[in-house]
Amino acid sequence: MSGLIKLKSVDVRFGRVTALSGIDLRISSGERIAVIGGNGSGKSTLLRVLHGLIAPSSGSILRDSRAREAMLFQRPYLLRTSALNNVTLALWMRGMRWRQAKEHALLALGRVGLGAAAFRNARALSGGQQQRLALARAWSLKPDLLFLDEPTSNLDPHGKREVESLMAEFAEGGMTLVFASHNLGQVKRLATRVIYLEQGRVLADLPVHSFFDREVLGRTSRDADSTAPAITSMRALAELNTPCRSATAGSKNVLPVSAS
Repeated sequence: MSGLIKLKSVDVRFGRVTALSGIDLRISSGERIAVIGGNGSGKSTLLRVLHGLIAPSSGSILRDSRAREAMLFQRPYLLRTSALNNVTLALWMRGMRWRQAKEHALLALGRVGLGAAAFRNARALSGGQQQRLALARAWSLKPDLLFLDEPTSNLDPHGKREVESLMAEFAEGGMTLVFASHNLGQVKRLATRVIYLEQGRVLADLPVHSFFDREVLGRTSRDADSTAPAITSMRALAELNTPCRSATAGSKNVLPVSAS
């Protein structure tokens, strides 16, 4: 199989509710994929299927068994202990000896700017710090593929900038990212590819520069182009970020995030 993960005709049903329908998708190494769509469109379900947390009701999934994966949730689950222990325990559970795990955990916390908060209770940290802690925990596991479910949706502008910067740095280091977002400015800054979901179906799967070109999007998917209120308003938000360059332009700068 070429790529890290391949989905073929995947459906997910919860009782009578169809969460995903006919998903065909391939993820290759080094991509930065943004999954967008309205509430209930299937973004979180798709990420969980890709990460193996939800089994498809039908269809097939092929994955590179050698690829290491991690996932960051919208509200990270943190143990009621120090930031250091939250990272150390994750490494210890992967088979690393405690002393070595602690050393690696300190490096990971320093990597995300939380070295000074290593011995603070993780649940007493600010929202932005908690998300950076979750990123440190994920980064310490050295994943080839990182899934992020709206990682900045509950953060203030400063927290969003910090998390975006780390995501960009991880991607520059070769990590493959697949993230759900409602923020089109963020998508333009971080993604190289956009998957647009509506009612559990993929209506568009395009390079980021093509997705924001109405003519190209219209030719690719009439359904996506005609999703008037949702996609038009999201594009309008993205246009407010005209100084921003997309990830395809090679920019390492992360500019302030517009509210989404």
